[in-house]
Parts: sequence; C-alpha cells; structure tokens
Amino acid sequence: MAANKKPQILRKTEVAQSRLFCIEALDLEFSNGERRTYERMRPSGRDAVMIVPVTADGDLLLIREYAAGTENYELGFPKGLIDAGETPLIAANRELKEEIGFGAKQLIPLKEVILAPSYFSSKMTLFVAQELYPETLLGDEPEPLTLVRWPLAQADDLLTHMDFCEARCISALMLAQRYFSQLKDTQ
Repeated sequence: MAANKKPQILRKTEVAQSRLFCIEALDLEFSNGERRTYERMRPSGRDAVMIVPVTADGDLLLIREYAAGTENYELGFPKGLIDAGETPLIAANRELKEEIGFGAKQLIPLKEVILAPSYFSSKMTLFVAQELYPETLLGDEPEPLTLVRWPLAQADDLLTHMDFCEARCISALMLAQRYFSQLKDTQ
C-alpha cells in the first residue's frame, strides 16, 4: 500500500494565545484537491518525560498531584518538560529528584508517545527507573507532592484504581509491566 502524500499547508494563522498555549489554524490542501482547516496547538519544540520508578523492594513510586483539568488530585508517575540543553535521560533524572526525592542509576527508555497527534506535536519519552538513591532538587510544584508506594506485583490493581486515570500513566505502567515480564523470561 502506497503512503499518502502529505497535504500542502496553504496558510498558518494564530487563532488564540494564552500564557501557556498558542492555537493555530492550518489551511490544508490534500492530494485529491480537498481543502480543510485544522486547528492545533502550535508546536513548542519542547518534549517531555515520564518515569516509572521502581524500588529495590519492588514498589512503584507514584505521586498524588493536583490536576487543574480535572479539578482533582490524581495519582500518577513523575513527569515534566525537558529543559533547554537537556537530553531525555537527564530530564528524567532531574524530574525524579524534584518530584519524589530520588535519582536513578538506571533509566530504561520504554517508548516515545504523543498525547493526541491530531492536536499536539510534542513527544513524551517513557522510562523505567531502577537503582534509586536519595537526592532532592527543588522543583516548580506549588505544594509538596504526596509520595505513594504501590507494589509492582499489584500493578493490575493500580490499572483499575479510580485516581489513576491519565492515559500516559496507564501506557507507561503497561509498558513497564511488559518490560519486567520480558526481563523475567530471559533470566
């Protein structure tokens, strides 16, 4: 099956601007002559990381953090933007230190994901973090985050927990489960 030819971008127009986001309209012409206007978040050029930290005792380390979108405290994994000059690995270790007070000697990349490719271009690299050691960096959170330990052996129960509902966290957990299952199969 031949790959589709990308549509031609005829025009980009800023539709709305906030402190954090810029929405732009793309006027497109497809290879069959059809024209449409799509809206998206203007690419920021900043990607992000999410980390599934696992202790030597086999516990997942999660955080409970306020999410303005749902107006609730949500349970999830440490995450954040990659700062200028950082690699995803460096950003992942920094976020761990800022959000849970641990660094990691071992960071295993699981997958690069995109939240909603129809609207966003930013990528998030998912990691498993192991060989944790205590180290704290000052983060940008407005209040202290609550650290929650959850046994990796009970990860399936976490998948159904009512406060653990962010799609990226669920993806990260399932990929981490697969990683550990494959690791066990090779031993």
